[in-house]
Amino acid sequence: MSIRILPDFLINQIAAGEVVEKPASVVKELVENALDAGADQVIIDVVDGGRTLISVIDNGKGMSQDDLANCILRHATSKLPDNNLLNINFMGFRGEALPSIASVSDMTIDTCNGEDKNGWCLNANTREIKPSDWECGTRIRVSNLFANTPARLKFLRTDKAEMLGVIETVKRLAMGRSDIGFVLNNKWFFPKKQDLLERIIAVMGEDVRGKMLHIDSVSSSSDMRLHGFISHPTLRRASSIDQYLFVNGRPVKDKVLVAALRAAYMDVMHAREFPLCALYLELPSAHVDVNVSPAKTEVHFLEPTHVRAFIIKVLREALAQTLNQTVQIQQSQNNHSTDIETKFEMPNIQTFFNTSNFKSGIKSCVAQPDIYDRNSRIYKSDMTENQQDIISSNQSDFDLPLGHVIGQLNNKYILAQNQNGLVIVDQHAAHERITYEKLRLHTIKTQPLLAPIVVRLREEDVLSVLTVQEELKQCGLHVDSFGDDALAIFEKPADWEIDWEKCLHEIADEVRANGHSAKLQEKLHLKLANYACHHSVRAGQKLNYEQMDALLRDIEHTERGTECNHGRPVYKVISISELDTMFERI
Repeated sequence: MSIRILPDFLINQIAAGEVVEKPASVVKELVENALDAGADQVIIDVVDGGRTLISVIDNGKGMSQDDLANCILRHATSKLPDNNLLNINFMGFRGEALPSIASVSDMTIDTCNGEDKNGWCLNANTREIKPSDWECGTRIRVSNLFANTPARLKFLRTDKAEMLGVIETVKRLAMGRSDIGFVLNNKWFFPKKQDLLERIIAVMGEDVRGKMLHIDSVSSSSDMRLHGFISHPTLRRASSIDQYLFVNGRPVKDKVLVAALRAAYMDVMHAREFPLCALYLELPSAHVDVNVSPAKTEVHFLEPTHVRAFIIKVLREALAQTLNQTVQIQQSQNNHSTDIETKFEMPNIQTFFNTSNFKSGIKSCVAQPDIYDRNSRIYKSDMTENQQDIISSNQSDFDLPLGHVIGQLNNKYILAQNQNGLVIVDQHAAHERITYEKLRLHTIKTQPLLAPIVVRLREEDVLSVLTVQEELKQCGLHVDSFGDDALAIFEKPADWEIDWEKCLHEIADEVRANGHSAKLQEKLHLKLANYACHHSVRAGQKLNYEQMDALLRDIEHTERGTECNHGRPVYKVISISELDTMFERI
């Protein structure tokens, strides 16, 4: 069979298979065009899940008659003024959306640029342009989607399912531009010039109010900025549906960003749970390639490792400050601040992962003597009378973040009272977080090997592991190539007896899939978390007043002190108003 050039209508239908996957894809492309036209109000109407009609109206800059004729030609665009694909500052740039949509539907465009005497109307099927009474902006109506391509039509889901896809697409676009107003089917309203946090609440739900942490940080080289909001670790979802990630204003689904978010929450949230976020990464357009997929939802970073490290650092710092910020706010309002240090000093653990000293080293770290041991009186014996008087004064004012102790429930929960109401603290979760954070401060003890461990791998797997060689070294694992098809382990974390062949295979698979690996960091976290869990105050252990008070004061100054290593909450507060409601006082 000889090679032939395909006709234009077939070329457009093939392109539509990449760009127009479903009705939500049509809405995305048309709304992005509206944003690029400078619109600050977009009205979207969808009938029968987009199968019958999709209408998008904007108040942006309309088109002249000549531009209207060119807009449905393949690769015709106004968004690459310097013909530089590394300097893209628009949502769209490929010039494929409108001709692709027109090839699989009945499309009409009404537009007016405010300069011509009248507006114009284009029938995309006949390419006929007529004068129109349209006064401002552009309206695009897409009818009978996929009607002339039955093979595509039969793959559409039910109208309700497709409508859900449209709603999620509009939400994602609305999250990207809180300054733009969006209206969908006259039911979903997002006003223009809306505060970003209010837009987040409108999109994610009222339950996020008061539970989002503000992020705004610039990299040391000043070439990247990350800002937005992330959820408190106690607020999570069963899926990643409420994770909104943007690069230079473009909504993306990028493995580097998703993995960085997961790594930042690794020790405060269960692996099967997902945080909420609206994060906006800004970096020079030359440092990111958006011309990766026709749908423009994927990007390639020039330095993905640098991007990932920056995001993890910023997010972990924000999560670490959650309880400390509360302490600082409370202390700034306190009329009689104290200089008392309730954090317990830990000796240096010289042999942290040494087998023979593992238990004794950790024991000395956590309890030497253990302030939470029921027979210990170190808390008061090490304090001056003046310091004890100050603490008593503070307790009477109820102005400490977690309040002052009023009792213990079932030898499991510490009951305290603060200005807001009743505080219930899980004593095991609190001590577990304190222990874990203290363990993290110490350098991993490594063990040089006289005879290196040689692991046979495929050549591509060897190359994959070597790309993250420095990251593995930071976790105490020193590996290097041993020929083309093997790796040698010359140094490993002491007391780590695991299947290194399986571990390196997993790392190689992760690198090949995502470009990086957090497998070893996850194993380190799991080891520390399990040890902290097994060597902390247990549920059922009776504590005296001084021990409970010391535990509360310590968790107030512990990073990520609002949840344990497994993501469970450390404390809950029942407000006075809630108690009044329970007892029908209001």
